[in-house]
Amino acid sequence: MLGFFERLVDPYTDYPETDVPPTKLWPFMRANSRPFVKVFWITAIVSIFVAAIEVGLIWYMGRIVDLLTTLPPDVVRSDYMWEFIAIAAFILVLRPLIQMVDVALLNNTILPNFGTLIRWRAHKHVLRQSVGWFENDFAGRIANRIMQTPPAAGEAVFQVFDAMTFAVAYLIGAAVLLLGADIRLVLPLLAWFVLYVLLVRWTMRRVGPASKAASDARSVVTGRVVDSYTNIHSVKLFAHDETEVKWAGEAIENTRKTFQAEMRIFTKMDVMLVTVNGFLIVGVVGWAVWLWMLGSASVGVVAAATALCLRLNAMTGWIMWALSSFFRNLGVISEGMETIAQPITLTDAPGAKPLEFKEGAIEMQSLVHRYGRDTGGLSGIDLRVEPGQKIGLVGRSGAGKTTLVKLLLRFYDVDGGKITVDEQDISQVTQDSLRRKIGMVQQDSSLLHRSVRENLLYGRSDASEAEMIAAAKQAEAHDFILELEDPEGRRGYDAEVGERGVKLSGGQRQRIALARVILKDAPILLLDEATSALDSEVEAAIQDTLYGMMEGKTVLAIAHRLSTISRMDRIIVLDQGLIIEDGTHDELLAQEGLYASFWARQSGGFLGHEEQNANE
Repeated sequence: MLGFFERLVDPYTDYPETDVPPTKLWPFMRANSRPFVKVFWITAIVSIFVAAIEVGLIWYMGRIVDLLTTLPPDVVRSDYMWEFIAIAAFILVLRPLIQMVDVALLNNTILPNFGTLIRWRAHKHVLRQSVGWFENDFAGRIANRIMQTPPAAGEAVFQVFDAMTFAVAYLIGAAVLLLGADIRLVLPLLAWFVLYVLLVRWTMRRVGPASKAASDARSVVTGRVVDSYTNIHSVKLFAHDETEVKWAGEAIENTRKTFQAEMRIFTKMDVMLVTVNGFLIVGVVGWAVWLWMLGSASVGVVAAATALCLRLNAMTGWIMWALSSFFRNLGVISEGMETIAQPITLTDAPGAKPLEFKEGAIEMQSLVHRYGRDTGGLSGIDLRVEPGQKIGLVGRSGAGKTTLVKLLLRFYDVDGGKITVDEQDISQVTQDSLRRKIGMVQQDSSLLHRSVRENLLYGRSDASEAEMIAAAKQAEAHDFILELEDPEGRRGYDAEVGERGVKLSGGQRQRIALARVILKDAPILLLDEATSALDSEVEAAIQDTLYGMMEGKTVLAIAHRLSTISRMDRIIVLDQGLIIEDGTHDELLAQEGLYASFWARQSGGFLGHEEQNANE
């Protein structure tokens, strides 16, 4: 039975993805609510029925009181017994069924699926953001907003149908009931309603901003705590536990203060609500008693009015908390939208087609990129890499080597000029098709918090077990992988490597990353200090592997250890965002320029530290 309600809406249903999602609250909620429109209407109608039944029961209790006080028992028994049986059957059978449909729609259809839909779509949207977008925020804060926003949205929708729709229907029913008994009983109800609305307005105008401030503060705490945990090695290495405690403590204290401010609003609301509800009870019940004393109302009317007021008195606190929860959740949603509803700025061009790889020729024409600054970065790079050519990139730290590689991957858009692969402007082809043709090994190759097998197959998901193991052997990784065992007892290729591969040494991570790229077997290969984490013995063993995997590929390799690129077809020397030297190893030594000075000053194959630090 409940499975039927759980399957009424598919949270993973197809939807039109957009690069610019709604940035206003209501359009955002409306866009994500489309699969639920029919369910929302049905839930609203059922909720009205539930409220009508509640008011009807109060009215019927008043009728029973009137019957029992005006008729003798034998008349009640003979004339009204079947009516009582029918009402009892309704209360025992139909009322629970209607209530079950109401709560099943709320608890089993809306709550689990609505939050899931928003979380799924938010995650898909955020994953489409550029590398630069992620570099400008805390991963912990992004994750926190993706986790907090969906349940807040689900709770907001839940409160609409569980409390607000029910309350409106109940209030209308109460007015109708009192109107039927005596029109004068509606007057104190209307006066109370006006006061109640004013109190709601006062509360909601303050709860929304206060809740958003509290949610912002919680996100800052999450970001700071995750930052400390992610960089725990640095924290311990520099003995900065107290610094991290203090840094997080400032955010935690700010969270406490914002939460205190939010709770002050609720305390004031509670006191005012009790006072307003006092007017309701005294006004309606007192008036009903006065009418009875004048002979204008029956005992049943007094009993029904009393029961109704006591029910409203109890319900108003619940409604106020529901409204507060509703607006508090809207505050959380608004805060989350600052992340999950940001537009995608680095997009595929309209009508972009997949890259048609032919030979692997790369050309950069008048390339400019300054990371939004007026100076620095790359300034007018002109470079052609012939198909299958191996290029080494050399330069001081900050010269622009990594920037050039990231632009080729289209992690950023260029500020000026263009990059082509096989005469196709990379800004006019799809990003995924471009990156599928490029394999890259970075200096800091972090791994996914998954098994070794899953990390390796990230390179090519359809690779066979034999192909995966062959790639691991090529990267000198197979032997140590077989010896791995995680805390859960999983061994070898099934062992998990920890967050960012923290359970492995730097050299082990690098070899797995290298095996992953070998398995990908992309025709363009980028190496950014690919062997920097390896010891000399392993590096020597892998050098032949590296040169072997370069065969037939177009290669760009960044290196400070110049011996690793001395056999390249060409070596490009960058300085302050410009190409200042271009040639083979021997040609550049003969020029006695910057490359020759690097070669002369390096010790153990590294660039001299004074040259590295000159531009830092």
